[in-house]
Amino acid sequence: MRADLSNMGYTNSARAILLDPVARITVLMRVNEYLLNSGKASFLRLPALVWFRRLSVRLGFSLGLNIFGPGVAIVHYGLLIIDPTTRIGRNCRIHMGVQIGGAAKFVVGSDAHRYSPRIGDNVYIGPGAKLYGPITIGSNCTIGANAVVTKSFEQSGLTLAGVPAKIIAEGGNGERVRQAG
Repeated sequence: MRADLSNMGYTNSARAILLDPVARITVLMRVNEYLLNSGKASFLRLPALVWFRRLSVRLGFSLGLNIFGPGVAIVHYGLLIIDPTTRIGRNCRIHMGVQIGGAAKFVVGSDAHRYSPRIGDNVYIGPGAKLYGPITIGSNCTIGANAVVTKSFEQSGLTLAGVPAKIIAEGGNGERVRQAG
């Protein structure tokens, strides 16, 4: 939680949780992940899960648990849809209107994760970006606003933009994430 709030630019976490609904949902997401992963009884998880789901609907988020590595920064509230089998690395910065989904194929069970995106560390995802299918995005990448990514870009330090997404620059080091925007 500390890494998440720090990456969002908050030094006083209590104030952030009280005043910012995006900080609050991030904390609730981490609390729910802790309760789920540590095997706590369901009657302990239920109130936190209900609060998380209600706030998700209010903010326009559709998020599962255990998607993000530490240091996620969701910049604004508004439409944000992420497939629950997606995995996103450390220090990812995500703007509103982003949609990250699995392949257009109905998959049930343990194979579902093979059809959803894998995103590296220090990735900046601009407003309105769409990432679909069994793709891999390397670390330290920047995905431009309204880009549509449907194929893998596994190299580190790329800047992607366009419909469909293409490489427009190489050699980045995640500076968009570290500089907060």
